[in-house]
Amino acid sequence: MLSRSIFDLAEKQTELDSLRLQTEQLNFWNKPEEAQQVMKRITALSTVIDEWSAITKQINDLAGLNELDDGSLTEEITAQVEKMEKKLAAKETELLLSGEFDDNNALLSIHAGAGGTEAQDWASMLERMYLRWAERRGFKAENLDRTLGEEAGIKSATYLISGKLAYGYLRSEKGVHRLVRLSPFDAAHRRHTSFVMVEVLPEMSDNSQVVINPEDIEIEVYKSSGAGGQNVQKNMTAVRIRHLPTGLIVTCQNERSQTQNRENALKVLRSRLFEIQQREREEEVSELKGEFKKMEWGNQIRSYVLHPYQMVKDHRTNYETGNTQATLDGDLDGFIEAYLRYVPD
Repeated sequence: MLSRSIFDLAEKQTELDSLRLQTEQLNFWNKPEEAQQVMKRITALSTVIDEWSAITKQINDLAGLNELDDGSLTEEITAQVEKMEKKLAAKETELLLSGEFDDNNALLSIHAGAGGTEAQDWASMLERMYLRWAERRGFKAENLDRTLGEEAGIKSATYLISGKLAYGYLRSEKGVHRLVRLSPFDAAHRRHTSFVMVEVLPEMSDNSQVVINPEDIEIEVYKSSGAGGQNVQKNMTAVRIRHLPTGLIVTCQNERSQTQNRENALKVLRSRLFEIQQREREEEVSELKGEFKKMEWGNQIRSYVLHPYQMVKDHRTNYETGNTQATLDGDLDGFIEAYLRYVPD
């Protein structure tokens, strides 16, 4: 893994040198938005390389200190080495996040599959899992849209997850997630299987990536839905945007401001249109979103089994754990790292 990390770092240095040469061109700032993206990439690459240079210096300092140790510093050196090993492992994982959009924030959407209350409750469980995961990492999770189920759970929810390499980490989660458990909604307490689709897209903050023609969209405003009582908005603040050429529909109702909801809905629409454009340019299915599969048996990327035994297993990497509660509480790093290191046959 270390040799691969060093190789990836060398590639990053080569990319950085190439981008810096671009900035020396006389016409570099003729296209300001493209130039800003280049500068953003330069900053990101410089940060990674500087961090690794600092780690290398710390390792060399520890090695020198160990050579001079007469036994009085052994305990301190051992503690520093353990700390450095953890830091090194974390940075090596980050080096695997070298995709074009891995640095971007992520738009995470959760959609309950067929199955009514069962699937909607499962969707809310996954919602909680990802919010816990984001909290563990210190990421900001902003709710853009959320539709409650009739009896329990949610029909769908969309969040903007903001943080360092948010999309790079979360792209491993896109696909169908399957739950097997004894149903709390079944009077006979029978075993049920539920499916939820998780969609992950990079936030496209650069408007030049996707140009939305105002004539191609229809915007509708309506009253936000809620759980009732004071939670129901009495003003027309929710926004629904229909993109006429593609038929895509995006809604946003979280903010009290109609203007903010409109901006957020356009943000989601822009990311989804960009994903479509990417798929059209490629012969294979886009790596941004993955193949959109039917929410049913056989298409899941991961299974969460709560009965008759306890197990969570990723069907792509075969990574699994018996600690289902920890996973549902947001402990996803093992699954994410296994996916990043996974090399298909």
